Amino acid sequence: MNTEHTIALWLLALAYMGIIWWKAPKQVSASGFFKGKHADGKDPSLGLLIASAAISWIFAKSIVNAADLSQAFGFWGGVGYGVYYLSFVVAGIAFYLIRTRTAYTSLPAFLRGKYGLVGMRLFLLAVGIRLYNEIWSNTKVVGSFFGPEGGSQYWLAVLVFTVFTVIYTWRGGLRSSLLTDAFQMVFAGLLLAITLFVISPPLIREWPQATPDMTGSALTFALLAFLQIFSYPFHDPVMTDRAFITSPRTMLKGFIAAGLLSGAFIVLFSLVGLYARLQGEGSGPAVLSVSAALGLPMLLIFNVMMLTSAGSTLDSTFSSAGKLSILDWKSRQAIAPNSVRRARGVIVALAILGNLPLLTIYMGDQIGPAVIAATTISGTMVMGLAPIILLSFLPTSALNFHLAFWPGLLLGGLLAFTPSIFPAWVAVGSGKYALATGVNLYGLGLCTAGFLIGSGVNLYKKKSPETT
Repeated sequence: MNTEHTIALWLLALAYMGIIWWKAPKQVSASGFFKGKHADGKDPSLGLLIASAAISWIFAKSIVNAADLSQAFGFWGGVGYGVYYLSFVVAGIAFYLIRTRTAYTSLPAFLRGKYGLVGMRLFLLAVGIRLYNEIWSNTKVVGSFFGPEGGSQYWLAVLVFTVFTVIYTWRGGLRSSLLTDAFQMVFAGLLLAITLFVISPPLIREWPQATPDMTGSALTFALLAFLQIFSYPFHDPVMTDRAFITSPRTMLKGFIAAGLLSGAFIVLFSLVGLYARLQGEGSGPAVLSVSAALGLPMLLIFNVMMLTSAGSTLDSTFSSAGKLSILDWKSRQAIAPNSVRRARGVIVALAILGNLPLLTIYMGDQIGPAVIAATTISGTMVMGLAPIILLSFLPTSALNFHLAFWPGLLLGGLLAFTPSIFPAWVAVGSGKYALATGVNLYGLGLCTAGFLIGSGVNLYKKKSPETT
């Protein structure tokens, strides 16, 4: 990348940051910081909820993943990734039932009431690992647009982007995240429209060459995504926090709309991968190769899109981490006078620690990736959350939680670090995701069976005094 390109990227990034700074609130109340409320105490509007939930799920890494899957498997690879966005429908219905049939005001409070303090804190630890991973995985994508990994421009971009996001989230918490998300969603939509306008003509002309027949590998990945939508959304605080900041009816409408909006965005953007396939760009991330091939204007557009998507995810991550550490861990409903100050300390600490995995590039080709993999909790590891949340209407106790949670964690860990331990018959489908799909399919059944056994034991204990 030459000097003129670098200067243009930074000028555009500074313009983006200036607009976000203008949109972010300068001062908020404690309820605004933790619950996103307006200065007059009103809940966020439906439109604000839709925009915030949608853009917060259009992660920078998700954009890259969708394009890469489309490049590898054709159009159906991008559609398969879009299946994940049905998580909004699953979560919306589940949270609507929780909020209309119980008095709990947060998911951690619900889990403590149903499964006890230990179960709630195990859940929060899994969420905390998820939040930690969101930092480096998004700043890594942003940095890669400014220069090669490990270069001076790469590190400068990571530093500036992280510090800027910390500052405006430090001031406004969830309220800052909601208000900036609204602008980021509109901006991302405009950038997507420009991108589609540029890449559509050759795709329309040569669609058969750009889109191979639906392959077993693409269908396998789609099945994997479908299996995970019943557990994946519940360990995402971006979603779970927003499920309790408006009325139940508004939340349900907002989640369904946000799922359709963000899912459509991801599927449409995955066409970038088809364009890369058509142009013979077979190596490296499709987003980087296409942006470089289309010249400076499109490189700038792709860069700002990454800033927009990563920024919306990072500010939500920081605000959720503050709430998790200060309120959720102690199951506090009331906000203490020093809660905001302590949450701000958590935000700063997470920003520093969350970028440390990026340093593993200096540990060699084997050690670096291994360290990053060791910090990653996948959707497979939390598959037990599906029965824990969706079957919570059954007789429950701490036993249900442990019989469902630990098998998923064990299977997910084995899949991540020692996949060779699984026999060949476990794989379902074809391609690189066949083993993961099989582990999720059989594992979800195992976790559900464990939960049902727990309910059976609880029911027996409840009836046993009457029979003796």
